Amino acid sequence: MADSPLPASLLRRLIAETFGTYMLVFGVIGAALFFAPDNGALPVALAVGLAVLTAAYAVGSISGGHFNPAVTLGAATAGRSRWVDVIPYWIAQIVGGLLATLTLGLFGVLSDKSLDFGGASNGFDAHSPLGFGLWAVLVAEIVATMLFVLIILGVTAAGSTTSGFAPLAIGLSLTMFHLVMIPVSNASLNPARSIATAVLGGPDALAQLWVFLVAPLVGGLIAGAVYRPLFGGK
Repeated sequence: MADSPLPASLLRRLIAETFGTYMLVFGVIGAALFFAPDNGALPVALAVGLAVLTAAYAVGSISGGHFNPAVTLGAATAGRSRWVDVIPYWIAQIVGGLLATLTLGLFGVLSDKSLDFGGASNGFDAHSPLGFGLWAVLVAEIVATMLFVLIILGVTAAGSTTSGFAPLAIGLSLTMFHLVMIPVSNASLNPARSIATAVLGGPDALAQLWVFLVAPLVGGLIAGAVYRPLFGGK
């Protein structure tokens, strides 16, 4: 999922990242808006895991299948991706996420329904489903993202015996992390996902957005920095 070098042109890779992030956000936020209010966190966690799994199988061979700025940062830090590609990948991922929420918003407009993007946004204190405070959410997002990126780096490592199943492992792990993190912060682990909902989520979501930019990026950076010292390999 994060291997390099990548033979595809930069444009093709950016299109793949936009598509994959669109799929991720469309799945997780669509489930949060339409399914979760009556059915809890499980459908949301399954939706994001399935979205990442299927998108990674579809276009992971083109772009590396990051679909997440924290993954891109972790991959670059671990030497799996080129630093020069980090900002273009981030832009493509943010665009993909925004297009997904705009699509979901359009569904509401066409049906004359008010969609609660604020409730689907990430948050702390009163905006955390279980009322977790700033520091708890910050640490939880760092730890969960770090573990997620370590899993990605592990299953995509050169010589891995599970490389053909990497999207499956990544999708299942993301489902698990969402089951843990949805009650804490509505589960970010991905700045592009957080930006996508905050833009339509109102002033409170925008005011708290910085946490869900900083924490996942820190988690991804730590994972990229410690992967080789801890586990070796490339």
